[in-house]
Amino acid sequence: MSKRFSYHNPVLILVSIVIFFSSPISLFACACGCNVFSVGGRWMMATSAGLRAFIIYDYMNQYKNWNGWRSAASDLNDDKTIRTNFYTLSMQDMVSREWGVMLEIPAWNRYFQTTDDAGNLASVIHTSLADIRVLGMYTGISEDMSTAIEFGLKLPTGPYNQSLMDRDTQIGTGTTDLLLGGYRMGDLNGWGWFSQAMWEHAFSSRDGYRPGDSFDISVGVHYDNLMSTYKIVPMVQIAASFRASDSGPSSDPVNTGYERFYISPGVEANLTQGVQLYADVRIPLFTHVTGYQLVAPTLVEFTLGYNL
Repeated sequence: MSKRFSYHNPVLILVSIVIFFSSPISLFACACGCNVFSVGGRWMMATSAGLRAFIIYDYMNQYKNWNGWRSAASDLNDDKTIRTNFYTLSMQDMVSREWGVMLEIPAWNRYFQTTDDAGNLASVIHTSLADIRVLGMYTGISEDMSTAIEFGLKLPTGPYNQSLMDRDTQIGTGTTDLLLGGYRMGDLNGWGWFSQAMWEHAFSSRDGYRPGDSFDISVGVHYDNLMSTYKIVPMVQIAASFRASDSGPSSDPVNTGYERFYISPGVEANLTQGVQLYADVRIPLFTHVTGYQLVAPTLVEFTLGYNL
């Protein structure tokens, strides 16, 4: 992170954390099979004007049946496995110090195994473009661009009628969703911190299905003075997630919706001029789900960034 960001009041940092965690909490990795999470990493926060590109890979293997706060017997859930590879191409263009735009184009490869109507195990592998996200960014609140407001749309570009899959496990939701969020970051004598949040709300239902609202929030710290040669930066995030139950005649409100609190250690490295590599793992600290849902013990992410 650029050293021009300075923020030396620990009381204000504490207040920011308290405000974030006193808000309603939302989406990490949907236990019923939806998206990965709504907020990005520190590397997605703009620090200067210009164009940046990211290639992001996430992997999630949901095979543990969960009910309420604890694990449950697998025979209580018809669904057995949801294993997904998430590939995302992201482009961010800060056209000025105050305004920018971000485009996220995701593609998913999903393996889904369930019990069919005859009581036999059945599975499907589906690979497709998922729901595209378009975000505007306003970073003119502070002179150093350390505070931003984000706003945009999730578009219904992903399919939602794949056979065998329920609506909550489809690659697309079929709905257009509003996205509202923001972030704040700063430096503290070789250490940096950041906080971010994102709310997602479907404008209406599609073919009898409306995904539940989601809200993500995270607070993280990083240490910038470990290795100067390759600029190795260790970091850790603590995040909270909430997703409301789906609604509509094509939904399953009894078995959708959850709350999750997790920790995410990670590292970033500047490989060459303008090229960065980021990696982290998300480990749930506790999970509460509505009904019976499949959850993943961990989620891993790798991001390759390039300043164009």
